[in-house]
Amino acid sequence: MTTLRNVHWSLGVLGSAAIAALLACSLRAQTSAKPDAAASRAAFLQFYRVLVSPRCQNCHPAGDAPLQGDDSHVHLQNVKRGADGHGVTAMRCDTCHQTVNLAGEHMPPGNPKWALPPPEHKMVFVGRSPGELCRQIQDPKQNGGRSLEKLLDHVANDDLVGWGWNPGDGRTLPPLSRPDTVAQMKIWITGGAACPE
Repeated sequence: MTTLRNVHWSLGVLGSAAIAALLACSLRAQTSAKPDAAASRAAFLQFYRVLVSPRCQNCHPAGDAPLQGDDSHVHLQNVKRGADGHGVTAMRCDTCHQTVNLAGEHMPPGNPKWALPPPEHKMVFVGRSPGELCRQIQDPKQNGGRSLEKLLDHVANDDLVGWGWNPGDGRTLPPLSRPDTVAQMKIWITGGAACPE
């Protein structure tokens, strides 16, 4: 009986040791896994589709005039960025853009923070290739001093960015939902924030 107990005890100890060793190897493999650059680039290409949709690029123009409409035409009324991104003199953004979308198709959209990025970091999306935009948004000198984590938080939680998925009547939504956009950003970042060529 004692011998049988000793055998069972020995097998139990060996089994526990084997499980612990397997778990340690598994954890080591997970922590030493290299970022998946191919998955990262593919995820960025999905994110890029959102960035160059009218809901995003209209407020990230190459010049100092915002764009408007699903065709991204230059904003009517000769609106300009201004020194703080909120327009100039009597043509401040909040002159027409209220705190919420006005009712009706193609009426002025609204948000309390309605503005373009300020001139010192315009964050131009229009006309950028996937590789150019990928490198640009990672550069704190061009993105308002944001780390990748802060950039993710900006897209995931900023109210003005969120307007893109609640643009009011008559406006096309971005090609991905906000949660799907954030999911693609996470894949891009955890894969090493790899950029397409």
